[in-house]
Amino acid sequence: MNKIITVEEAVSHIKDGMTIMYGGFLGCGTAVKIVEAIAKKGVKNLTLIGNDTAYPNKAIGMLISNHQVKKLIASHIGTNADTVQQFNDKELEIEFVPQGTLAERIRCGGAGLGGILTKTGLGTVVEEGKRKIEVNGEEYLLELPLHADVALIGASICDEMGNSIYKGTTQNFNPMMATAADLVIVETKELVPTGSIPMENVHTPGAYVDYIVK
Repeated sequence: MNKIITVEEAVSHIKDGMTIMYGGFLGCGTAVKIVEAIAKKGVKNLTLIGNDTAYPNKAIGMLISNHQVKKLIASHIGTNADTVQQFNDKELEIEFVPQGTLAERIRCGGAGLGGILTKTGLGTVVEEGKRKIEVNGEEYLLELPLHADVALIGASICDEMGNSIYKGTTQNFNPMMATAADLVIVETKELVPTGSIPMENVHTPGAYVDYIVK
């Protein structure tokens, strides 16, 4: 199967109302070309799952500035004034999730687990509406798994089968997100022939990857 497609072909899979996971930490490790194309296409009512929304009109922040997002599940919004404004105006629904909990909820979504138990958030607004479970006399919050229609992954190096490497901090949420979506699209900075990457260096196996954009 030839997994290599154009940006335009990648964006054809993005529809109104979809839930999209996106790798990146303030834009580092984000599939920026694909995000730019989604912004131009104008799909709307998206639910985004990621660590943050970068900056206004930068990386994933383009979709916020374009008012294409109805709900955000994230840990941090402080660097994007557009996100803050839309939240304050009640235009954008935001579910704030502690960063470690966000990572674990995504991991659960990929592993088929029913959730995780954590003390993080007990006694704060994070616990509102959530089930508490007692284990060995200790109280925990039950945090449910996260899953997406599409995951947009930003790789540093990828071979033609989708085996991917992330350099430095570009790794962030990308590997776990690649396991937790129905459709996984990798945007890579460098595309190499299959077999070029030693198997012990692969961060995301190609089995998780549906399409590749260079």
